[in-house]
Amino acid sequence: MQSIRTALEQGHLVLNLDASDFSSAVRLTVRRMVADGILPGSLELEVVEGLLEHERRSPTAIGHASAVPHAYLDGLDEPIIQFVRLAHPINLGAPDGVPTQFLFFLLGPVGAASRHIDSVADIARLISDNEFRYEVGKASSADELLVALQHSIERTETGEAVKPAIPESLAYTGKLAGGVVLDIKRRWPHYLGDFRDGFHPKCLGSTMFLFFACLAPAVTFGGLMAVETNNQIGAVEMILASAICGTIYAVFSGTPLIILGGTGPLLIFTAVLFRLCRDYEIAFLPTYAWVGLWSAALLVLLAMTDASSLMRFFTRFTDEIFAALISLIFIYEAVDKLARVFTDLDSGGNATENLSAALLSLMLAMGTFYVAMSLSRFRRSSFLLPKVREFLADFGPAIAMVLMTLVAVVAVKLHAVPLAALEAPDEFGPTTDRSWSIDLLATPMWARFAALGPAMLVTVLVYLDQNITARIVNSPDHRLHKGDSYHLDLGLVGVLMALCSLIGLPWLVAATVRSLNHVRSLATTEEVVGPGNETRSQVIHVRENRVTGLTIHLLLGLTLFLLPYLSMIPMAVLYGLFLFMGVVSIGGNQFFERLSLWLKDPTLYPSTHYIRRVKRNRIHLFTLLQLICLVVLWIVKVSKVSAIAIMFPVVIALMVPVRLLSARFFTAEELTALDADEEPEETHLSQ
Repeated sequence: MQSIRTALEQGHLVLNLDASDFSSAVRLTVRRMVADGILPGSLELEVVEGLLEHERRSPTAIGHASAVPHAYLDGLDEPIIQFVRLAHPINLGAPDGVPTQFLFFLLGPVGAASRHIDSVADIARLISDNEFRYEVGKASSADELLVALQHSIERTETGEAVKPAIPESLAYTGKLAGGVVLDIKRRWPHYLGDFRDGFHPKCLGSTMFLFFACLAPAVTFGGLMAVETNNQIGAVEMILASAICGTIYAVFSGTPLIILGGTGPLLIFTAVLFRLCRDYEIAFLPTYAWVGLWSAALLVLLAMTDASSLMRFFTRFTDEIFAALISLIFIYEAVDKLARVFTDLDSGGNATENLSAALLSLMLAMGTFYVAMSLSRFRRSSFLLPKVREFLADFGPAIAMVLMTLVAVVAVKLHAVPLAALEAPDEFGPTTDRSWSIDLLATPMWARFAALGPAMLVTVLVYLDQNITARIVNSPDHRLHKGDSYHLDLGLVGVLMALCSLIGLPWLVAATVRSLNHVRSLATTEEVVGPGNETRSQVIHVRENRVTGLTIHLLLGLTLFLLPYLSMIPMAVLYGLFLFMGVVSIGGNQFFERLSLWLKDPTLYPSTHYIRRVKRNRIHLFTLLQLICLVVLWIVKVSKVSAIAIMFPVVIALMVPVRLLSARFFTAEELTALDADEEPEETHLSQ
């Protein structure tokens, strides 16, 4: 790396070069080198022609947003390295499809190419380091470039890029609380940095988006739970639980990017438990508390005995199915709620007003979705300045919600359209007339011990929901680098479950879609261009921090003092946000990518690693197996039969043996390509 370090120390660099194509990039760079005294003016034209001629003969884009233009001419005395960062990436046909933003110019006398061999190898190592590309992309001076270079060298020397077969976070220690201790040791060095990294404009945009993205499900699930429990647990309890548990989790967890929340499976379980209590004529909340306490004890026991190490048997196969299910639930709920607006037109009242309200609801939802999607993609637009594009992309969902809410307010005021708004209680307090503390002795002795039975089922559900979401969040595709924390987080969820049980609040667990949107709202991405100019985004860096999670849940707590104002937000806008969250969370799910191949021309398939390694019919067979599993999960989820619906966690767990049995029908090479946790790195150097 010494030659690259020396070049940067000598000022051989140009940052944010405004070039529209490779030719202009070469001409502007060489002109700058002449002006800086790096090249003699008499060689300017010859160097430009040499670089362009070599590019015509053999493209120099090597992938990872980088290219290595080179030319060796008489008149040059010593090898020269010049680094250039383009203001706007240009498509040079790189093998991985990523537009080129970083140029490493290699110049020298005839015969000096061999002296640059080590430099080429160093460049290849550097650009394959996502953190290096992120830091170089943000650097504003030679000193910051040198810091990025040093960081990359340190990561390489410490072997950070070398990953064991079993991640350290999922290794079984054989010691009581051994995994928890290792999680704390792994995350503690980053603790203060988690707060420092949260003070950034991107984090503000993430906070505003996720605040509404968490508020909507909290109110929605709370309302549904009020119906299912005869108002013994409702919207106020759900918001309060989200605020308390989310705040504690953001401060003390090892994976602060995870968002805790109410989930469909836990709602189903609570509803079934309420019906059981009604059938046996025992008090619901005390029984609910005993189930929660037993489950909390079991979760803490699982955390202390390294039970999360079993998650190493879960693979991308299960992660993709589970993430797809949760994404589809969000999309289905949004579409279903909008459809109900139209199906309820004949429920009474003025038919014209009802139709107007339905059409306005549809417009608001689609408007929220369209504006949020458009702005989130704005960072790759050619309009406005880069910082403005970044701001609009980061704040896109929040801007969409505010804009559509204003449209709704104006429409309602001018045309008196009866529009359904967010239902929230008028004041803070338990949904029903009860104390916040639960009397554990108000249920029979036999019920206190019988509660262990349902507690085992809910423990399995929470264990799987928490750990699968953690696996998805910690996916190598997200490029997180501060370490995993399965055991500590599971134990913390158990403690929070006990707290919620004692004061009659709903149980919370890692919410997959909200957590994924949290990660992606904090991500810096680069665009990959495939065949037919088809583009997709890949993450190169995520701003891991605790500030966003902490602020989101503190704001949720503040809404308890502003409950009347929440009724200004139209439900249709929240449906649009649900749709946006579901669609965005689909991105990056390889299952949906492979599923779309069924409808595509095989000659235009993207040049992904698995398409190059696995036969087409084998890819489709693997995808079909996942689709069947997804359909089974969906059927169990929507089942009206309580005995079937409550078995949802067991069905998720059965995905593991299904995946293990698939090894009989697929070769090891095929499974490595289709089910690997991380896509293989492939760097191609043009000679």
